[in-house]
Formats: sequence, structure tokens, C-alpha cells
Amino acid sequence: MKSFVLTVTCKSTRGIVAAITGYLAEKGCNITDSSQFDDLETGLFFMRLSFNSEEGVGLEELESGFAPIAKRFDMNVRFHDSEHRMKVLLMVSRFGHCLNDLLYRWKIGALPINIVGVVSNHFDYQKVVVNHDIPFHHIPVTKANKPQAEARLLEVVEGSGADLIVLARYMQVLSDAVCKKMSGRIINIHHSFLPSFKGANPYKQAFERGVKLIGATAHYVTADLDEGPIIEQDVARITHAQSADDYVTVGRDVESQVLARAVHAHIHHRTFMNGNRTIVFPASPGSYKSERLG
Repeated sequence: MKSFVLTVTCKSTRGIVAAITGYLAEKGCNITDSSQFDDLETGLFFMRLSFNSEEGVGLEELESGFAPIAKRFDMNVRFHDSEHRMKVLLMVSRFGHCLNDLLYRWKIGALPINIVGVVSNHFDYQKVVVNHDIPFHHIPVTKANKPQAEARLLEVVEGSGADLIVLARYMQVLSDAVCKKMSGRIINIHHSFLPSFKGANPYKQAFERGVKLIGATAHYVTADLDEGPIIEQDVARITHAQSADDYVTVGRDVESQVLARAVHAHIHHRTFMNGNRTIVFPASPGSYKSERLG
């Protein structure tokens, strides 16, 4: 029995849900999970359905049969095979907490993805990556070679067939051209102190100002640095008794968790771009199940 996910975005109007569910019933499909949202400000409708094809209907037949409905409602619609693993390219600089966390979740099956490579402007994590049998690409970046470095990055993206780029604390700014080319397919993570504490040692700056909440934000990358549509956020409370080093430790834990949740939402097709915002539906039953290691 095949499992699929259907994602739909269109103008809100009557009859959308009936048309979708009726079609799936006619095709012998059983809906296992459904989420929908009407944005009253934009007039847009968003929907995500998980379903099983109990009569063995395949992806191509589902897509072709649904085409008249998609045309009638002017839908942006996609059918996804639940068994398909998204190809993900990770990028990192010199802070490895997010990279190591993602590698561990991938290894135990908590993140069902295919990691097709790791790009870094340093060699710090080359051995870690190679030990996981993952291709490592060293692409140094300077002011002088930035265009050539980005051209090399795009070669890696195209050569690996990456569906998603994850900036796991990659400390270089991507150009507008790369952001536009990969729009909606690059996820970044940063601490929550922006714009207050910029530059080096933001956690030390926060400690010196007596900050009581440490947080992190995962978002889609746009040309506006650190201001793309937010996917996931979280915070942890800090007290006056904790040191600047404690701030760093807690902050890195929050960053790792927030980034992992954002990637999990994206690969399961639970995120929808909605202008400068995102619609993020809750996780489907069983989507956090880990595979057993041999």
C-alpha cells in the first residue's frame, strides 16, 4: 500500500475540500491526516493531506487525474511519494553543533533524508563528514573569490541534485542570485538576539546585558539577511547565576533543536510560503518515528 502527501495552495472558495476528498475517494484512497488553513488577510487557502492508495494507484495516475480539479480552482498542487527521501546539502563553517545534531538525527532515522554532501569554507569538520561516508566539499570564501566560490557551490548543488540547502551555522552571506535561484529551498538558523547584539560574541553581549531568554530562529533564506519567512522558533530561560559560557551552551542546544524541527517540517511538506510568513502545519502521526540501527 503506497502512501502519499498532497499539498495545495489556491484562492479560498467553496467546494475545494469536497473536490479533493471526493477525488481521492474515487481513486480508492484513504485519508490518514488532514490540515487546512484559510488566510483571511490574503484570501489564500492552504491544505496538506496524507493518504494511502489502497488500490495501488500510482503517482502519475493521481497527478493526471487531478489536473481538471487543479485547473478549475487554479491550484498550486503537488503530490509527493512519502517514501521519497529529499536530497539535502548541508553547509557549515566553524561551529559544528547543528551539523553534528543533524548527522545524528539522520543516522538514527529521525530525519529521513539523503544527505548528498557537506560544504564548508573550512576543514574543521572534514573528518567527521567523511567518516559518515558523505562527500565533503571545501569551498574557501574571500572577498576576492566570492563569485567563483558561489559558482562552485552551484555546481555542487546541481551535481548532487540537492532539493534543499541547510545552513547549519554557515557564516557566509549568500548572494541575491543564489537566494533567488534556490528560493524556498534554503533554511538558515541564527540566535534570537538580532538585531540587538550583532557581530562577534553575541552571547557574551547578551550576558553583559543580563538577558533572561535565549532563543533561536530557523527561516527560509531571502536577499534580506536573517529576515526571511520564519519556520520555527524556541527559547530557553537563563538566570543571573549562569555564566557567559552557559549562555553559549544553552544557545547552541536551542539552535540545534530549532533547526532540526524546521528541516523536519520542510521535508514532510508541512511548510507553505505565504508572502513574508509561513504556514506550518503540525506533524503527521508517526512522522517522528526513528528507524532502528543495526
